[in-house]
Amino acid sequence: MANPLYDALFAPHDGNATPFLQLADGSTVTHADFLELVSQMANALGALGVVPGDRVAVHIEKSPEALALYAACVKSGAVFLPLNTAYTPIELSYFVEDSRAKLFLCDPSELDAVTDIAKVTGAILHSLGAEGDGSFMDLARAQPSHSDIAERKAEDLAALLYTSGTTGRSKGAMLTQANLLSNAEALVDAWQFTDRDVLLHALPIFHTHGLFVATNTLLLAGGSMIFLPKFDLDTVLRLMPKATTMMGVPTFYTRLLDDARFTADLARHMRLFISGSAPLLAETHIQFEQRTGHRILERYGMTETNMNTSNPYTGERRAGTVGFALPGVEVKICHPETGATLPQGEIGVLEVRGPNVFKGYWNMPEKTREELREDGFFITGDLALIDADGYVQIVGRGKDLIISGGYNIYPKEIELLLDTQPGVKESAVIGAPHPDFGESVVAVLVPEAGATVDLDAIDAAVRESLAGFKRPRVIEVIDALPRNTMGKVQKNQLRDQYAGVFTN
Repeated sequence: MANPLYDALFAPHDGNATPFLQLADGSTVTHADFLELVSQMANALGALGVVPGDRVAVHIEKSPEALALYAACVKSGAVFLPLNTAYTPIELSYFVEDSRAKLFLCDPSELDAVTDIAKVTGAILHSLGAEGDGSFMDLARAQPSHSDIAERKAEDLAALLYTSGTTGRSKGAMLTQANLLSNAEALVDAWQFTDRDVLLHALPIFHTHGLFVATNTLLLAGGSMIFLPKFDLDTVLRLMPKATTMMGVPTFYTRLLDDARFTADLARHMRLFISGSAPLLAETHIQFEQRTGHRILERYGMTETNMNTSNPYTGERRAGTVGFALPGVEVKICHPETGATLPQGEIGVLEVRGPNVFKGYWNMPEKTREELREDGFFITGDLALIDADGYVQIVGRGKDLIISGGYNIYPKEIELLLDTQPGVKESAVIGAPHPDFGESVVAVLVPEAGATVDLDAIDAAVRESLAGFKRPRVIEVIDALPRNTMGKVQKNQLRDQYAGVFTN
């Protein structure tokens, strides 16, 4: 029976004693061992009445067993629904109910806290722990180590991933087998992964980055992963000499640079460092290259699309850009109101089209029509431009655009200036309600370790470089910017915090 995603990612490794997951304690899980566990889990899903198309919601810690559960869902035709491990029971209740999940798996320690969710939604409740414990694992271990592969079509759903929900209700992005497989194929080619690669994997697997970009790509290439529960600096430094590649968020790279043990010699075996999920500061690019000789490859993607663009593997990796469209993907910059394509170099809303673009939002047909055009282009909501050399530059989210006195202000332009000022580690620029201008500019700065920020000097630099309407009217210094688990600055929290700065 055909199952495109399982046939491409997992079936080729069946019975192979080759290493797949290298764990922090030095043990190794082979492809054969992993796929035996996958079969047992697929049989356990069947024993619980899960059939193709049913949603399996999981709120569990990263582990080999958690990854095997994803593969078991693919094999059995279930729709995998990973949930951020930071979610509270109140948040979880929405996702389980909205998805109409057939099965809800949680950590054993959470059972008491989520029992009511299962009762209200009708989901079957089981547990799976980070150490391979829990009621679901007990059931799986009692199953045969061979299972049938469910027949699935390219357009069938493989995963349901909810957006972060920083504004409004979280939306469930429906990702098909073809969406996931086409993107893995594009990334193996673009980043030249082979079966000789060893990926240092310290990302969470409830997110597109760690689950699909990292795992699917390595499975398709036939490589292995150093599979860590989380980013622990000491562990990453200890195991990096065994790796050839690493995928991370910007905070991974800044933390490495902050440690003197991270040297060119330590990174000399590495072939490629990749960054995404949040913008990487140009300063980090420069420091990393000076320290190691490696230039980080930055790329751009979304929950709804997986990866869309990437800086080139061979060629200039340009700081401040996310490179070019991946093979098979189209990108264009459009007017935010009319949808008309804008000339090269102008800022507008980025739209993308390709086999990677999701099927639509779960139970939200109107929202799907608003953001997914009939011609297949998805309106990302990101403000961007394409420069004279064809590199895509993301300048911010559409919702982050500040309109002051009728003028459009792009926070990224101001942030780039602020980030270069002495003593400033990073910045965030937001709009706050203003009685005269509608909105005005607020800048929030984080100082470098041990540094004192000279606000008078920064104000002078801003006055010299920026038009009056763009200049921050309030500049605040704080210890750290609020971020989500993938390192993205949560500007909605800053907007809430400074909402009354001009009106009180």
